[in-house]
Amino acid sequence: MPYAGDLTPQQAWDLLTSDERALLVDVRTDGEWRTTGVPDADDLGGRAAFVEWVTPTGPNVNFLSELAAAGVTPGDERPIVFLCRSGVRSVAAAQAATAAGFGPSYNVLQGFEGDVGFDGQRGHSGWRADGLPWREL
Repeated sequence: MPYAGDLTPQQAWDLLTSDERALLVDVRTDGEWRTTGVPDADDLGGRAAFVEWVTPTGPNVNFLSELAAAGVTPGDERPIVFLCRSGVRSVAAAQAATAAGFGPSYNVLQGFEGDVGFDGQRGHSGWRADGLPWREL
């Protein structure tokens, strides 16, 4: 199922700051949030939700109901910006949300930490590397 499209981290931030209805949804795991930090949504009026796409026991079977609990409703046309570690799980989340009638749903390219770099580490690209607001959890 197609979704609204891919955004660079900066384009995602620009959408989130220009559209008061837009919601940032971080779909990483609780362990990732605690280890690497989370986007800081203070400048967005707190418009961020943390909904795991995958849990320690497998796919999050409650993903769509948890997404709805974050304040979006199918058909409300509220933009949703999905973020994961590197921009892979967030594609699947955007596709699932779109299929359920949520959105427009967007994926953040490179995610929060980006792909593994030449040194075997992440963090050379993505939300944090682009200097967008984040904080430790």
